[in-house]
Amino acid sequence: MSGEALPLFFHPDYAPPLPPGHRFPMSKYALLPGALADLGQAVERLDPLLMAPEWLSAVHDPAYVEAVLAAAVPPDIERRIGIPVTAAVAHRTRLVAGGTHAAAWHALAHGWAANGAGGSHHAGPEGGAGYCVTNDLAIAANRLVAEGAVTRILIVDCDVHQGDGTARIMAGREDIITLSIHAAKNFPVRKAQSHQDIELSDGTGDADYLAALEPVLLALLARHRPQLVLYQAGVDPHRDDRLGRLALSDAGLAAREALVVRACRQAGAALAVTLGGGYADPPVAAARHAAVLAASWRAWLAAA
Repeated sequence: MSGEALPLFFHPDYAPPLPPGHRFPMSKYALLPGALADLGQAVERLDPLLMAPEWLSAVHDPAYVEAVLAAAVPPDIERRIGIPVTAAVAHRTRLVAGGTHAAAWHALAHGWAANGAGGSHHAGPEGGAGYCVTNDLAIAANRLVAEGAVTRILIVDCDVHQGDGTARIMAGREDIITLSIHAAKNFPVRKAQSHQDIELSDGTGDADYLAALEPVLLALLARHRPQLVLYQAGVDPHRDDRLGRLALSDAGLAAREALVVRACRQAGAALAVTLGGGYADPPVAAARHAAVLAASWRAWLAAA
């Protein structure tokens, strides 16, 4: 199934070391290229550039950004993030934001691209949370508009957890629209207000998930006419994810990708994909992310 090479922004430093036994499956990022190869999917690996600090500070508290880049985040904020903000983690957050920005530019030129990390949607204006140090989606979207690359972006967040940080950063904006479809009873306990939220009951399966997503996505695309969709393609809605409360199957995730691609194609919007959440053992998580990326890319090529 190799077909044309999938354009993937990737860097080995996407997977810095964490303390032994840490709950977050950081090594899944390092395993992603191999997981794509296991599927027989050819990949065009592209290099991200480090995001300049001023673009991080454009959407986050500058004092917080300064602390991140100095690897001097206060312990109470590190606890909220859930991972230690070492120099390697600080370097990673700039690389990942750069990767999402670069994937968006590539998508605008060629239609579709992916970042081999990203989707760090819990980081809000004041700082990080929920394994997210800075919010690459918000950073990239804000910069793309400021650069004049686009005038309207739709951020589609299909992680099992609400994209609360993205929603709070983009609240009140009309040029960057946020959609989050998530488990109503999952983290965060206190939800933010996206431009559009779809809250699902525990155990929602493939058919009901797709039926909830499709009309809302189509309506937002028709109403706002974005030139670009930044897509958080979390695999934690999978029924076997240890932090999810939904019940999508492998086939359901693939159908979700086909739906998003079809909607973007019909609307004339480019599509830039980020990984988002996936909380299984790292090889399993990497395999699910690879399957989702390959399904999205195949759907994009098939619709050409």
